[in-house]
Formats: sequence, structure tokens, C-alpha cells
Amino acid sequence: MADQTAPAVTIVPARTAEVQARVPTSGSLVAWREVQVHPRVAGYEITEILVEAGDSVEQGQVLARLARDTLTAQLEQAEAEYTRAEAGVDQARSTIDSAQALLTQAVSALERAQRLRRGGTASQSALDDAIAAEANARAQAASAEGGLSVAQAALGQAVAARRIARMNLERAEIVAPVAGFVSARNAELGALSGGAPDPLFTIIEDSRVEFEGEVIETALPQLRIGAPATIRVAGLGQITGKVRLIPAAVDPVTRLGVVRIELDQQQGLRAGLFGYGWVTTAVRDAVTVPVAAVLSDGAGDRVQVVADGIIETRPVDAGLIWDGRREIVDGLSEGEEIVARAGAFFRTGDLVRRAEAVATDTGPAAEGEADPR
Repeated sequence: MADQTAPAVTIVPARTAEVQARVPTSGSLVAWREVQVHPRVAGYEITEILVEAGDSVEQGQVLARLARDTLTAQLEQAEAEYTRAEAGVDQARSTIDSAQALLTQAVSALERAQRLRRGGTASQSALDDAIAAEANARAQAASAEGGLSVAQAALGQAVAARRIARMNLERAEIVAPVAGFVSARNAELGALSGGAPDPLFTIIEDSRVEFEGEVIETALPQLRIGAPATIRVAGLGQITGKVRLIPAAVDPVTRLGVVRIELDQQQGLRAGLFGYGWVTTAVRDAVTVPVAAVLSDGAGDRVQVVADGIIETRPVDAGLIWDGRREIVDGLSEGEEIVARAGAFFRTGDLVRRAEAVATDTGPAAEGEADPR
């Protein structure tokens, strides 16, 4: 029977429970990927604006229109140049046909003059004239071939000019390169396209918004791609997600790294909203005791084990703090009884008795806090 003069203490057993390690973070919601929409043809008046910031758009949807009169005239001019260049190729081919016919005739005349000269019925002067005529016809044929090359080059330029004119006319319609959410509109009616460095529109691709938060440098080694996260967003409450990007560098002044967390998408997510939360880096079952049962000082961590009413102050290896309980990595077994709120005034060998009403586990709950050592 316990000595009734011994001090009464709350005695609880060590028990196995789940503990979690969490890395805190705070920051803002940002676009998963921003796409800037610039005009692809410059110097033309903006005549229509069809979307506003906050609108959802589909890929290829028309966002704005530019004045088309000059662009249409340029295309008509390019079409005319193409037609003329095409006619020039046809003309060059006809010239080649004529030159080839003359060359054939000149070759025949030369062969006839040579036969007659060999037979003694033609003068040397007639042969010389036939040779000159054949050489001239051959030169004209070569020139005609060169003219075709020039005409074909001109046609190639006309084809390119027509294609550019067509593209410029098509670009008079500013379209969305991706589907998403219009986060900003800088386009103004009457302004000239390309007159300012700012994009006409900014689109958040696929309307996806994620969390960008700062993490203290000492916690970065614990982070892993895909680690689950929970973020509380202003006005929206708790949102789950997972780590998408781990910081590759740390700010040398603040000693913080920036982590990107992919959020489960829901209505109301907007870039710029403040958020805070944590990344869960470990979840495991472990022997635990109430937080207040662990005494920590420069000598290390220890608990006060009670056996047959006698205290044993035992060194332990304490770990995570979670949900009001402290993980005991080594030094204590499940089921061993300990003082729920350890007292520095107790020493090994002191007598204690169990309090009649066993209190619930107490102690500050510093969720996810790692062992301060």
C-alpha cells in the first residue's frame, strides 16, 4: 500500500500514437504559369476589346482586334505581286521555248552549211554566217534559262510576301494562346499595338493557382517533391496540396527558401491572396508521453518513470512533438508508467502515490515541431 504521506502525482502509461513532423510556411498564392499576350503586328490601332480581367478564356479565343484596312491593302498588293511574278515565270518559260526553237533551227542550218562546204557547193562565208547564227541562238537559249531562274526567284519572294501579308492580317485578331484566366488587361481602345512594352493581356494558364511560401533554411532538407501540404488561405479556409518545387537556393539575407505547393483547385483562388500552413514531412507511430512529462535542459531529455511507487529519473531520446504528446525515440517502452507532469524537484528513489483522479494528458501542443536539439 502506498505511503499516504508521499506526494500525489498523476501517473499515466507511455502509449503508442501517431506523430507527425511539419514544416511551417507562409506566403501568397501565385499563378502556376503566366502567359503574356503581346501583339504580333505593331503600329495598328486597337479597335475592339472582347475580354476583361477576371474572364475565363479558351485557347484560340479572340481577345481583341486591330484595324484591318492597311493590312487588307497590303495583302491585296502582295496578291498582285504574286500574280505578276507568276506571269513572269510563264513568260520566261515561253522565251525558253522560243530560244530553243531558234537554236534547233540554227543547229540544222549549221549542219547543212557544213555539208555543203565539204561538198564544195557553199562558200566559207556562208559557213561562217551559219556558225555565228548557231552561237547567237545558243547564247539566247542560255539567257532565256537565266531569265527563268530570275523569274522563279521573284515568284519565291512574292510567295513569301503574300504569306507574311496573310499572317499579318490574321494577327489583327489577338487570340489567347492557351486556355485559362485573364489576370490582367493593359489593352486600351485607340492605342497602337506594340506601342508599349507591357503585354496586352496576361493569362494564368489553365486557371491554375498555387502557393508560394517561404521556409526556413534548416527545414529545407526535410522537404520532398510530392509531400502533402495544408494551406489556410485568407477567406477560403484550409486547402490541401502537395509540394511541386523545392527551392534550389536560399536568400542570403533572410535565410529563407521559397517552396511551390500545387493546390487542389477550387472556386475563389486568386493570385495574391495570403496563405500560411505546413508541409507534412513525416508520419509514423511511436511511443509517446505527454509533453509535460519530459524534462529538458542542458543535460538532455528525461522522464520520471514510476514503479511500485518509486521514481526513477531516466534519460531518454525525445523526438517530435505532436498533438500534445512527445515522441520517445529510445529509453522508454510502451506501457511503462511515468509522471504526467514531471517535476524538477523529484529525484530517483523518491516515493510518490497515484492521484485519485487521473488527469488527461496535458502540455502545450506545438504541432509538428521537431526536437529542438
